[in-house]
Amino acid sequence: MTESRFEETPREPPQPWSDGPQPQPDLRPAREPAFNAPWQAVAVTVLIVGGYALQTLFPIDAIEAAYAFAPANLVPGRWETVITAIFLHGGWPHAMMNGAFALAFSTPLARLFGPKIEGGLLFFGFYLVCGVLANLAFAAVHPGSPVLVVGASGAVSGLMGASARLLGGGGRVGPILSRPVLSLGGAWLGINVLMALAPPSLLPGAGSAGVAWEAHLAGFALGVLLVGPLARLAPRD
Repeated sequence: MTESRFEETPREPPQPWSDGPQPQPDLRPAREPAFNAPWQAVAVTVLIVGGYALQTLFPIDAIEAAYAFAPANLVPGRWETVITAIFLHGGWPHAMMNGAFALAFSTPLARLFGPKIEGGLLFFGFYLVCGVLANLAFAAVHPGSPVLVVGASGAVSGLMGASARLLGGGGRVGPILSRPVLSLGGAWLGINVLMALAPPSLLPGAGSAGVAWEAHLAGFALGVLLVGPLARLAPRD
């Protein structure tokens, strides 16, 4: 006689009773941070604004006499002022304007060079080279002039020119005569022509130091031209 045995299949535990609606998964996209500028862009902005805050602790006449740039400084060999003048500004409006422009136009170039230390050194090297050559361009236009020049405007204009070319290439180095380069360059030219014709009292400077519009235009052109060769030195992931 065969004996059959039946095993009862275990039932699933009862689910708790809920009268309310069941929670739905959150399908909304993650929020982007409100401030996500690369560290190089933040650093150069702090350098400009913080540098002027430090400058205000000292007599402006003494600072300008020692560190502002004038084409006449090149004759006695005071070449260091070509660099030191980049870190000085004529007033808070001048420093804040350069800081805002630097923050806006640093981002594309900083992302091209990357967040590594090598990319940071390349970024700040580009910034200084544009500033120095822009000051020398002013000296070429006004040889031997005693007019003092301060400000990072030439260096910031270099960032502007480089960013315009990167916009023309969708994040890469685009053509020199791309639409962003021509449109931004034309607008910058018009603004600087107005600055050249405006009374000095309307310009964001102070004391005997001036804001050299010639250096602005030279810096923009230098940024457009130099970003191509320097992009080849950018670190690769």
